[in-house]
Amino acid sequence: MSFVALSGLAVGWLWSALAPSQRVLISDGTRVPLLDESSHRFDDLVIFMLLGLGVGAVVGAAVWLLRERRGPVIMFAAVAGSALAAWLAAQVGISLAGGHYAVAGVQANGTVVDVAPVLESSWAILAQPLTTALAYGAMAAWNGMDDLGRRLG
Repeated sequence: MSFVALSGLAVGWLWSALAPSQRVLISDGTRVPLLDESSHRFDDLVIFMLLGLGVGAVVGAAVWLLRERRGPVIMFAAVAGSALAAWLAAQVGISLAGGHYAVAGVQANGTVVDVAPVLESSWAILAQPLTTALAYGAMAAWNGMDDLGRRLG
């Protein structure tokens, strides 16, 4: 579970590097998004969810390959580790992205600045653990053995 949870650090770093920033115009001290840039809020969320789906599928498959440990306990541990990893990825990714696009000082009116990507919905965190459960569950359902193939002999 702890190794799976630590994968959130890498996912958070990767998301902060891939997620596009949103360009905004400073007008009367407020940030006004440019028209063409407003879709980046959705892009940030989708990139995070796709990374979570990919990592969740890999974790589910990797945990299934632990032949001697197959069963509901290891599935629960993998799903819990994936949930922790997704939460950690969100926290690390937002922090790193905020550092990449830090705006120093007060900006003059008419200035265009880049704003760090954010996750608009916390529901994105569920993509990784649900995919882990789906991948592991699909492999368990596909397996026709009563003991899930735990015995090698």
